[in-house]
Amino acid sequence: MTSTLPPSTRRRLTCLAIMLLLVPLGFICRFAPIGLPYLIVKYGGSFLWASTVYWFIGYFLARQKPFLLAILSLVVTAIIEFLKRVQSSTLENIRNTFFGIMILGRRFSYIDIAVYWIAILCMLWLDHSAIHVRSASKE
Repeated sequence: MTSTLPPSTRRRLTCLAIMLLLVPLGFICRFAPIGLPYLIVKYGGSFLWASTVYWFIGYFLARQKPFLLAILSLVVTAIIEFLKRVQSSTLENIRNTFFGIMILGRRFSYIDIAVYWIAILCMLWLDHSAIHVRSASKE
């Protein structure tokens, strides 16, 4: 059965479906009292957050190759992490909201950057091997 949807629409739907899976998993990992070890809560949440960033960028840049999405995601996550070092009343006000904590975080960490980059490289591998190559072969 051949899909009548254009490739960019199929890609956006795939990105959206993955984000709709990752966001609740991230909330569960970080906030549900299910007895996960601290390292899983802390770095699992970071891994899922960076993965979501990758698919979020992929949603808006659906026609781009996975490698470019990964580069953009690496840059965006690093910039957001380094923003934690910037102290301003505006950023502090944003960080004091739930949305601000989820997007910007509070404490700078090089380990977080490493986790983000590992997550993005995993998403690049997944996107390229399981999604991008497959959808390209259907065109």
